[in-house]
Amino acid sequence: MDHSVALNFADGKTFFISVQQDELLLDAAIRQGINLPLDCREGVCGTCQGKCETGVYEQEYVDEDALSERDLSERKMLACQTRVKSNAAFYFDHNSTICNTGETLKIATVVTGVELVSETTAILYLDARSHTRQLDFLPGQYARLQIPETDDWRSYSFANRPNASNQLQFLIRLLPNGVMSNYLRERCQIGQTLMMEAPLGSFYLREAERPLVFIAGGTGLSAFLGMLDNIAEQPCQPPVRLYYGVNTEADLCEQNRLTAYAERIKDFSYHPIISKASEQWQGKSGFIHEHLDKNQLAEQSFDMYLCGPPPMIEAVKTWLDEQAIEDCHIYSEKFLQSNTAKT
Repeated sequence: MDHSVALNFADGKTFFISVQQDELLLDAAIRQGINLPLDCREGVCGTCQGKCETGVYEQEYVDEDALSERDLSERKMLACQTRVKSNAAFYFDHNSTICNTGETLKIATVVTGVELVSETTAILYLDARSHTRQLDFLPGQYARLQIPETDDWRSYSFANRPNASNQLQFLIRLLPNGVMSNYLRERCQIGQTLMMEAPLGSFYLREAERPLVFIAGGTGLSAFLGMLDNIAEQPCQPPVRLYYGVNTEADLCEQNRLTAYAERIKDFSYHPIISKASEQWQGKSGFIHEHLDKNQLAEQSFDMYLCGPPPMIEAVKTWLDEQAIEDCHIYSEKFLQSNTAKT
């Protein structure tokens, strides 16, 4: 049985390949046009080194000078000696350009809906069935979308997991005079075509072996929706705590979907936090880091994922440092207002 394998690179490019039963990962990559760096092919030089982020794999001979015992415990691997045993994702700490990988996939998508949630938030629905195979991406990754009638592209996280019908969803922050924002408010119509480039990004769900703490600011929630969809389908589910911060109550998105995860994920809790809460708001208010539980986080190791505005991410990291909470892995992605960032 073939396995679907994602190859992720330091420049944020991701390419999916099919790996046959008992085929070496290096051979499968080369067979499909991705020339991973190599030298000895004997497990000695370490040139083809990467890291397995998710999935099951086995390695044949690995010389101790190529990978130490600590390297192996951290799931570092040599592509020339690796045979995958399940769908998997591997990260390589170099740019994809040195592998002669070519261009990222470009797809014509069709608008199937747009929902203006509030003055600052929209949900865009796209149909990517022009891509005849299932569009593969890792939960948390993003796509670049071209605004119709312009040469401008903007980047947004997928708000769903891959699916056979290639129906896609994105949460989009509406800026006062943003190119995409103005398009969604003024010109977006069902049936219009948007070009999409995907998948991209190094912010995605890794192998979940420890409790997870998800911290989303504004439309940074989008990446976590895809992750939660994926976790909900897994037989072995880690505990998940989601903190979702927005400015006002009107900015809260997908509330029914978020509360429904409690029925699909065995140990799931959801904490919405409003920074500019009205008098009617009865939930948590202020900033996310003010509501993190030091005692709970200090009890056990955990993985923390942060996605949203830079001030939110920096505030949480500063709080973790101040509380001397160290036994955690942190993965983060900042949403910035620029041509290449998610806006």
